[in-house]
Amino acid sequence: MSHTILLVQPGILPETRTFSDFETVNECMEGVCRIFEEHLKHNNPNAPTITYDIRQLFDYMDQLADISCLIYQNSTKTYAPYNKEWIKEKIYVLMRRAAGGTN
Repeated sequence: MSHTILLVQPGILPETRTFSDFETVNECMEGVCRIFEEHLKHNNPNAPTITYDIRQLFDYMDQLADISCLIYQNSTKTYAPYNKEWIKEKIYVLMRRAAGGTN
């Protein structure tokens, strides 16, 4: 359980940068999914339900100017950076577990 800061820049302008903080890495990955779900709801306001697959989520992430996270490392008392591909791998594992798969 490591404090995690999610950094997102949807557009090319620096003013689009945002951050969110989470108590755990898994909460952060769920937060990325929620951001995408909000994006889908915004683009499909009349849809009664929103469904998506992991490829659509990853395509959305690829369209962002930047997405990364900083995870607190207790051993060094610092935050270590992790990139988009690392986030995708963690989301894949999380979704696979949620779907009833293993690791």
